[in-house]
Amino acid sequence: MTATGTTPTTAYAGTKRRLRLWIIVIALFMGWASYTFISQLERQGQSELKIAEAQQKLDAATTQINDLKAQVAKLNDKEYIGQLATKEQGMVKKGEQQIEVIED
Repeated sequence: MTATGTTPTTAYAGTKRRLRLWIIVIALFMGWASYTFISQLERQGQSELKIAEAQQKLDAATTQINDLKAQVAKLNDKEYIGQLATKEQGMVKKGEQQIEVIED
């Protein structure tokens, strides 16, 4: 026998028990890490969808702003205003006669 009074089989059993406990702790940690990783991927996907929707709204607003700027530039032109007045309001300049188209 050894001086400490333990046999090699009991020392091996303690090591085996510690190793099993260590494997359980590692398995629990890996399970938690996997769950966290998957949930973060899901949240990232949702965030990317929100960003895409916001980008579409931004593009639509930019297009609308550009259209409005073009319309303002046209409305600053006197000839364009005259054409609108003639077309939409039926106004004519002095000496002109309005032509009306009658559809059958």
